[in-house]
Amino acid sequence: MKDLVLYCKSYRKDFLRLRRLLKSISQHNIDQIPFYISTPTADRELLIELVGSQGYEWVSDESIIDANPLVPSGIANTKSGGLAQQVVKSEFWRLDLCANYVCLDSDCIFIKDFYGAEFLTDDGNPYTVIYQNKEYFQLAIDRGYSKAPVHLKAEGDRVKAVFGRQGPNYYCPCPPFIWSAAVWKSLDENYLKPKGQTLWDLCTPEHPETLLYLEALLNFKAIPLYPIEQLFRVYYYDWHYYLLRRLGETPDKLKDNYLGLIYQSSWDLGLDYGGSQKSILSRALKKLKRFARYLQSFI
Repeated sequence: MKDLVLYCKSYRKDFLRLRRLLKSISQHNIDQIPFYISTPTADRELLIELVGSQGYEWVSDESIIDANPLVPSGIANTKSGGLAQQVVKSEFWRLDLCANYVCLDSDCIFIKDFYGAEFLTDDGNPYTVIYQNKEYFQLAIDRGYSKAPVHLKAEGDRVKAVFGRQGPNYYCPCPPFIWSAAVWKSLDENYLKPKGQTLWDLCTPEHPETLLYLEALLNFKAIPLYPIEQLFRVYYYDWHYYLLRRLGETPDKLKDNYLGLIYQSSWDLGLDYGGSQKSILSRALKKLKRFARYLQSFI
């Protein structure tokens, strides 16, 4: 079992983004931390065609799902794609490949050299990305996008209530996540199994996996808490990106504080693989809206 690996769960729509991520890892992964990619088995041939077969180890999503004997057969087919992706990422630890993993999304990009020490402390435990997200909340409110922080605060309250914790809300809404198998195992053994549940029952749109991990860590204390802030600059929305660019932010300027950046695929559609004429028209309309928001950033 390895102390640390990089991991990305992907699927065909994101393979062009995944190719960009793999290129950035190949360029900047100084300690040669092993990189694992999981996809549905049905997507593997396209993965090799678009991304290649070098620079990573492939595992199937199905093998991750099957690693939990309590999960009913075909469970992923009963969930939305986004929800199934959350659970598969969270269950990667069950393959017993590593004690800790840096969970990436396909839209991540490393922009500078990185080492294992970015993610693990001297005693072998992982750092935990955990913060209150006040800067983004205030920025969204200032620019008239208050629905985003309201939504995130409501999520935080709901997941806190699951564990009966009082106090401030903590977040790590976007990757990379530095996840410990011990934390996920503590959630499984101390909360899920006694209730006859699996993560497929607990993880819902109202209870996202990122907050479940943080609350499990705070509640069951499977590892010491070594808090750090976000490792990547995340552009949550197009207005967020344009506003920060207007203020002079560039990838080169980010290197003092961040290992990478994320243009979230929910708004940055340029690398979507496949699609229909309808999606092309939709993207064109979104580009017009993005341009309008860019102009608004000057107000």
